[in-house]
Amino acid sequence: MVRKKIDYLASLNEVQRAAVESMEGAVMVIAGPGSGKTRVLTYRIAYLIENGIEPWRILALTFTNKAASEMKERIEQVVGPGARKVWMGTFHSIFARILRVEGHRLGYPNDFTIYDTDDSKNLIKDIINSMQLDPKVYKPGVVLSRISMAKSNLITPKRYANNDDLMVYDRMNRVPMIFQIYEKYTERCLRAGAMDFDDLLLQMFRLLYQNPDNVREKYNLAFSHILVDEFQDTNSLQYEIIKLFLDPNRENPNICIVGDDAQSIYSFRGATIDNILNFEKDFPQLQVFKLEQNYRSTKHIIGAANKVITNNDRQIQKKIWTEELEGHKIKLIKTVTDTEEGKRIADLIVEYKNRFHVKNSDMAILYRTNAQSRIFEEHLRRLNLPYKIYGGLSFYQRKEVKDVVAYMRLTINPLDDEAFKRVINFPKRGLGGVALNSIFMKAEQANISLYHACFETELSPKAKNAVNEFIRLIESFMQKNQESNAYETASYIVKKTGIMEVFKAENTLEAFGRMENINSLLDGVQEFVENDEFTEGEPVERNLSGYLQNIALLTDFDQKEEETDFVTLMSVHSAKGLEFDCIFVVGLEENLFPSYMSLSIPEQIDEERRLFYVAITRAKRFLVLSYANSRYQYGEIRMNDPSRFIEEIPIEHLEDNSPIKQKLILDKPKILGGIKPLDKKPVNDYSKEAQNFIPDHPDKIEENMRILHLKFGPGTITGIEGYKENRIARIDFDNLEGPEKRIVLKYAKLKILQ
Repeated sequence: MVRKKIDYLASLNEVQRAAVESMEGAVMVIAGPGSGKTRVLTYRIAYLIENGIEPWRILALTFTNKAASEMKERIEQVVGPGARKVWMGTFHSIFARILRVEGHRLGYPNDFTIYDTDDSKNLIKDIINSMQLDPKVYKPGVVLSRISMAKSNLITPKRYANNDDLMVYDRMNRVPMIFQIYEKYTERCLRAGAMDFDDLLLQMFRLLYQNPDNVREKYNLAFSHILVDEFQDTNSLQYEIIKLFLDPNRENPNICIVGDDAQSIYSFRGATIDNILNFEKDFPQLQVFKLEQNYRSTKHIIGAANKVITNNDRQIQKKIWTEELEGHKIKLIKTVTDTEEGKRIADLIVEYKNRFHVKNSDMAILYRTNAQSRIFEEHLRRLNLPYKIYGGLSFYQRKEVKDVVAYMRLTINPLDDEAFKRVINFPKRGLGGVALNSIFMKAEQANISLYHACFETELSPKAKNAVNEFIRLIESFMQKNQESNAYETASYIVKKTGIMEVFKAENTLEAFGRMENINSLLDGVQEFVENDEFTEGEPVERNLSGYLQNIALLTDFDQKEEETDFVTLMSVHSAKGLEFDCIFVVGLEENLFPSYMSLSIPEQIDEERRLFYVAITRAKRFLVLSYANSRYQYGEIRMNDPSRFIEEIPIEHLEDNSPIKQKLILDKPKILGGIKPLDKKPVNDYSKEAQNFIPDHPDKIEENMRILHLKFGPGTITGIEGYKENRIARIDFDNLEGPEKRIVLKYAKLKILQ
C-alpha cells in the first residue's frame, strides 16, 4: 500500500512554520493555549527526519506516554515507519531505557527492578521495624515523601545528614532518624538491584555527571537534536539532566523546548517556572518563536485571559489573539450559598443542552479542590444528568469518605456486616488476620452478625482488648447519636476514631486531600442538619439516619449503566491540555481560588492566577464563572469575597444586563473600567446579625407575615401547609430570583418583622 504524502508545512501558519524549519541551535517555542503546540513539535521532528537527521539521533522528552504515542503516530503519517526509531517518551521511560544499558556502571544490574510506591513503602516499613522505631511516629508514607524530596533536590543520605535545615525540621517533627532510614533504604535498594521512580532521574543524573567510562560523551554523540515538551513543568533535576545530554563542546547546541510560562501550575510537584523564564540566560543565541494565534476560543474568552495574566510580574510577554468570532460573553453567576451554586450550575447545564444543543460530553465543571465535587454531583444526580469524575472517584466512592460513612452506618445499625468489615481495623487497632478470621467464622457458624460475634469469639488477650475497645467506641457513637444532631454525632465519630490524625501524620498532599474530603463530608452533614428547605422525596427528619438515607438515594445513581455522553467534573490541574465547548469554573472566592495557602506568598498567587488562566482557556464557546457568598467550611457557614481574578476581567467581556457586573463596577471602579460609583443604598448582609439574632418559635409563624431569614434575608410568608411539626411555609424572599422557597418550620430560624 502506497502511503499518501502529507503536505504538512502547508497547514502551518507563518510563525509555526518558522519554528518547524529552524533546525540548528537553541530554539524556544512559547505556545499559548490552543495555538497548535503539539502540531509544531510533531512536524518539527518530521522535518528533521526529512532533512537528513537519522530518527535514532533525535531525543524527544514528553510528560505523558499518551502524548508520546500520539506524536509518534502523527510523525509516522508524514515520514513513514522511520518515526518509530525516534527516542520519544516520558523522562522516566527514556531514562529507564538508558539505565537498562548503563546501570552496571553505577553498581546496579542492567535488569534492575523498578519499585512502585507500595514496594517502597513496604521496604521502609521493614527498615523502621528493624530499627525498632515507632511506626506510628515514622509513618512509611511520610518517610518516603521526605526521601523523594531529597532525591529531587540531589540530596544524598550523607548530604541529608549534613544539612542543618533538614535535620532541624525532622527534629521539630519528632522524626530525627529519617536520614538513617534514607541511608538504609538506599543500601537496601542497591542490594536488591532496584530503583524507585525518583531513582530513574537521580541515577540518570549520576550516570552523566560522574561520567564513568566517558558515558556522557557517548550520549552527547548519540543525540544530535533534543526536544522537550511542556518545558514549564520541568523540575530542577530534569533540567540539569537535559543540559548534561548536550554536547559541551558545541557553542549553540541543538535543543528545542516547547512550553508556556503562563501555564506553569505544578510547583507542588517540584516544577519550577524559573527553567523557562531563565532559559535564554543559559542559551544566549536562542531563537524565540511565540505562537500567539489561538485556534480554540472566541474573542471574549481570549480577551479576558489576556487581561488576567498581565497581572503577573514574571512572565514572557505575549498577546494571544484569535480569528474566531466574538462569541458569547462570559456569564458570571453570584449565589447566596454553595448549595445554590450547585443547583444553578446544574440548571444551566440543562439550559445549554436545550437552548444551544450542547452535548453533556462537551461540558466540564472545573474546581480548585476535589472536595468541591460533592455539591455538584448531588445536583447533577437530582436532574438525572450523567457525569464522570475525571482522574478520580466520585465523592462518595472515595475511600476516606466510605470509611467515615461506614462508622455512621454502624452507629445507626451495628448489625451492618459490610460496614463492620470495612472499619474493624481502620484506623489500625492491632487486630491481626487470625483474630479477624475467628470473628468471621464465628458469625458464619452461629448465623449471627459480626458485631454479636465479637462477644462470643475466643481471642487472645491482646485481640480481645482491641475488639472490646472497638465495641466501646461504637457504643459511644450510639449514645452520642441519642442526644445530639447528625452533625455533632458525625464530628464526634471523626474525632474519636482518629482518622484525621492518621492523615495528618502522613503529611503529604494526598493525605491533605483526604482530610479535605472528610471535612467536605462533615460540611454536607451540617448543611443537611441546617437545611430548612423542603424538597419532595427527601427525608424531613434531620438526624443521622435521615442523612444516611439521603446520601444512599444519591449514591444509588452510581449503579446505573455506563453512559457515554456525560458531563465531566475535574480539578483545574487535571484539565490542563483538554478543551470543551462549555466550561464552568466554580468556587471563585478568596481563600478557595486563590487558595488560602497561597495568599501570603506573591509567587504562589501568581501560580494561582496561571491556574485560573488555564481554567478559562479550556473553553471554546461558552465560559461560566460562579461564586457563592457563603460556603460551609469546617461545619460553619463562612462569608466569602469574590475572587480577585473575577475583578481582573474587563467589564466588556461579561454578559450585559448582569446585576453582578453592575455590582462589580460599583465596588471596583479602578479595576473594571474606572466608572464612577453611583449613589446606591447598601445591601444588608444578614449573616452579620447572627450573633444578636433570636428566632421566633415556629408555632408563631403565620401566613402573610414579614420575616427575616439569616441566609436568604427578608421575605413574606405566602402560605403554610401541613400540620404541627410537619408544617412547611412557602416564602417569597425579596432578594432571591426564581420560585418561592419551601421551608420546614420545625428547623427554620425565622424572626418575625411584622
